Amino acid sequence: MSNEQIHAIVLKSVAASDYLQKISLHERAALMHSIADEITELGESLIQTAEQETGLPNARLQGEKGRTVGQWRSYANAIKSGLFAEARIDKGDGVQKADIRKYNKAVGPVAVFGASNFPFAFSTAGGDTASAIAAGCSVVYKEHPGHPATSQIMAEAIQRGLRKHGAPEGAFGYIQGAGNSVGEALVLHPAIKAVAFTGSLAGGKALFNLGVTREEPIPVFAEMGSVNPVFALPEFLQQNTSTFAQQYVGSLSLGVGQFCTNPGVLVVQKDASLASFKQQLQEEIAKIPAARMLHQGIANSYNQGRSQLLEQQGVEQIGAGSAAENGQGQGAIYSVDAKYFIDNPILSHEVFGPAGLLVECEDQQQMLAVLAQLGGQLTITFSATKGDMKQYVDLFNLAQKKCGRLLFGGMPTGVDVVLAMQHGGPFPSSTDSRFTSVGPDAIKRFLRPVSFQNWPDELLPQELQESNPLKIERIVDNKRELAYS
Repeated sequence: MSNEQIHAIVLKSVAASDYLQKISLHERAALMHSIADEITELGESLIQTAEQETGLPNARLQGEKGRTVGQWRSYANAIKSGLFAEARIDKGDGVQKADIRKYNKAVGPVAVFGASNFPFAFSTAGGDTASAIAAGCSVVYKEHPGHPATSQIMAEAIQRGLRKHGAPEGAFGYIQGAGNSVGEALVLHPAIKAVAFTGSLAGGKALFNLGVTREEPIPVFAEMGSVNPVFALPEFLQQNTSTFAQQYVGSLSLGVGQFCTNPGVLVVQKDASLASFKQQLQEEIAKIPAARMLHQGIANSYNQGRSQLLEQQGVEQIGAGSAAENGQGQGAIYSVDAKYFIDNPILSHEVFGPAGLLVECEDQQQMLAVLAQLGGQLTITFSATKGDMKQYVDLFNLAQKKCGRLLFGGMPTGVDVVLAMQHGGPFPSSTDSRFTSVGPDAIKRFLRPVSFQNWPDELLPQELQESNPLKIERIVDNKRELAYS
């Protein structure tokens, strides 16, 4: 796609963004529910197309479609409640103190880049698109080359939902092209006011650098994955050797390891239970069949990553799943002594796929050193008893500085779309740890506060008018005014 074509699409998005900001919160929520309806109505052809393009199984895609619909509805309900308007009113006294009222307003057109591993929930109609439109921003979507036909089907559903409410064509613009130049032209366009991206560290960092070096810098919200370390503490591991090995391998190999929350590093202490645990890991990974990865490029990168791991000092393979054919990913687990892990940054790099690295520590202090060496993470998991955690307080405290979501038990590969979810963490897991890309709070990325001082009531936004016509929750003179119906 040429720069001229991109320019024409972005210009349409400017007027459409104005439209989305002018309609009321209730009207915007209704528009989003219409888009959810259109996605719901998409039949088996959508699933079959996505299967063919990505290799993801039918059941996984059906579940992801449901999640996508749920995102549109939950984000719509969240904005209708006024939660993200964050209306603040200080009436003043008419003499010395002014009447000041503040709310959150859309930043303007947003560029959204599709993700390879979630063709529905993180791509065309994914959470970035839904949260941007919820905020009142138009979207210019950059198609992911891994599933173009799937993207087209979803884009048409979004556009049908928009047309039902008379939204301008530019409310959702669609850009094609596999080259880096297309994405660069989009990010550098002066009308684009924010960027959302889910993908690799290299891709996210490149877009971030473009965004901050523009004449008008803009935020680039990039979620770039991590190794999501799991710390299996001694008392827990002694009590749950077999069941935990099964649980870990199941999470590691879920979706052929192609989740951004895949637990790629497992940290343990050397004790009497370690030999038995490693044997259990070997037996469990051997049960995992090789499976098709999202596309050949990811499969190639995965195999290169595995080869690089084995080249590092001290790394040994514990076990592997069934042999892989071309384009498939073979499950594998490796081990390394913590002293090598701490001194070798390569070992803490993400290998995108079903490969896990067991890091063996002498004691709690070495566990702390392993965690200190890691960069920012989306998640950190403690597989531990309460007694363990009382003994490992320093590890727990350091973990809170290193991640966006901290788990006690379970595995990180499930990400619930709820208000309390934090999907984003310190760099390099994301470019701005203050925000999430999952859950209604993702809307906050595309809003900015605006204050109005001493304005006539009838000229104020509805969110700030004296009568509260939208019946939303507000803070008035430092007292919470609850929403009402």
